[in-house]
Amino acid sequence: MAFSSDAAARLIEQGRSDAAITLARAAADRSDPAALLQLAIWYLVGRYLPRDLVTARHFLRRASAAGSIDATRMEIALTANGSGADRDWPGAVALLRAAAKLDSVAADELQLVERMALGPRGEPIRPPAPELLCESPEIRRYRSFISPEECRHLARSAENLLAPAKVIDPATNRLIDHPIRTSDFAVIGPTREDLVIQAILRRIAMASDTAVEQGEPLNILRYAVGQQYRLHSDALPNVANQRAKTAIMYLNDNFEGGGTLFPEAEVQIDPVAGDLLLFTNTLPNGRPDPVARHAGLPVVQGTKWIATRWIRASAFDVWNPT
Repeated sequence: MAFSSDAAARLIEQGRSDAAITLARAAADRSDPAALLQLAIWYLVGRYLPRDLVTARHFLRRASAAGSIDATRMEIALTANGSGADRDWPGAVALLRAAAKLDSVAADELQLVERMALGPRGEPIRPPAPELLCESPEIRRYRSFISPEECRHLARSAENLLAPAKVIDPATNRLIDHPIRTSDFAVIGPTREDLVIQAILRRIAMASDTAVEQGEPLNILRYAVGQQYRLHSDALPNVANQRAKTAIMYLNDNFEGGGTLFPEAEVQIDPVAGDLLLFTNTLPNGRPDPVARHAGLPVVQGTKWIATRWIRASAFDVWNPT
């Protein structure tokens, strides 16, 4: 009998998580791919089972060998970004080549990766050239930083994840609409960082003179007419590892409005598809720079897509964020 994730979910809803785990383990002993994948996910997220990235990778390998395409995609991502083992870009590419023979999504991804000029660790061979827009805060623009195909790939990666931006209302402890950011957004976590995305993240690291480990997960944002990101600072209150830099990639430009405005610095950037905007959020002493406050202006016509990467001052653990 094949493993049913719905049956496991019903057991969990009844407060019987131990029974759900037993059900999954029994099916995993029969090499059921869905059960193996479910156990891997529980170990990854640390829910119902303690977080254990090494054990999660073990179950992903078995699930992939048993025919789970979802497990294969996750294994490729984690192999490249070093979750549960050392980073292994060549190993991830080898897994992608094997997957491309059976999976059209993997085949498309492989084609994009092969068009990139990459080094042995997935890093760009040639550093991108910047255009300095402002010295303090430092604001740089990189023209044609990502290709049209890469722009479309980033937008597609978020299609089934997009949701309205929400925050917790401290008075009611309920989710409410975000008062500053009115867009839809999606977070591309480590299991969804395919090799195209990871190569782009390494490109951002080179442009920003940082290590890829300093970056938070990529955010994809979609703004409809009237939506905006009101004036704000990307710096966080009361944290030891501050958001030192922000990278914004414009994924399209077939819309009106939606520019990025730094009012105190008197700089406004009109979006051009494929361009990267990179700026500092902090002063030399590490404190938030008030002049780096900025806004995503309202969209007047069409739909605006961007991808944002916040870069910390030092390494950021995506599995244990603080």
